[in-house]
Amino acid sequence: MADKRISLITGGSGALGSAICLALAREGNDIAFTFHRRKAEADALADRIRNMGRRVLAGAADARSPEAVEAFCRRAEEHFGRVDVLVNNIGMIQAVPFALLEPEDWDRLMAVNLKSMFLFSKALLRGMVRRRRGVILNIGSIGGHRMLDVPVHYAASKAAVTGFTLSLAREVARYGIRVSEICPGLIDEGIGGNVPPRQMAEYSRYCAAGRPGRPGEVAEAVAFMASDRAAYINAQKIIVDGGL
Repeated sequence: MADKRISLITGGSGALGSAICLALAREGNDIAFTFHRRKAEADALADRIRNMGRRVLAGAADARSPEAVEAFCRRAEEHFGRVDVLVNNIGMIQAVPFALLEPEDWDRLMAVNLKSMFLFSKALLRGMVRRRRGVILNIGSIGGHRMLDVPVHYAASKAAVTGFTLSLAREVARYGIRVSEICPGLIDEGIGGNVPPRQMAEYSRYCAAGRPGRPGEVAEAVAFMASDRAAYINAQKIIVDGGL
């Protein structure tokens, strides 16, 4: 793969998404990213990327809609000529006890956290297979792998990221495409910014680093895994949790 890559990041306007966009731009990537409602944040991020000397394409897209996802992916491929790296970052959490969960709560969270991953991967894999190269990085969570105080439907969705990653990695390896998962611990912004102080203190107590992580620290793992420096790393779960 050429040194200068084209990367598409879903949910780019959030705390983690914007950190990933900036880290990849610093590495020499041109950037496409999606957002939902945060247009002001998206515009500001796009300006920062342009000021780094990179090309950028930002677009609002409903990540649950096959038509919207397909349209944005085609737009990105036409704008840049190709997409080399996909970072499936978009996600949501809903703090509802299991006993109070409604079927529509379950379906909505699964659509955002899992269906979006399927839709974006499917839309961009055709081009990657044709070129016989590409990288897909899926953002999971330790909430899907440890007995932690997180909502059941969120934990279930993030556990499913691992199965999706491993199976897809096996299927597309013969085309020179790598697929891995980046699995953050508690981050002090974005979703993690809404964690109650008691839970934040408990995490810090058991974490070897003694604190929650920062979006930029997770973004560094993404930047490494997207690069040729990680060419021999595939189908892996890269945990970035400070040692829990």
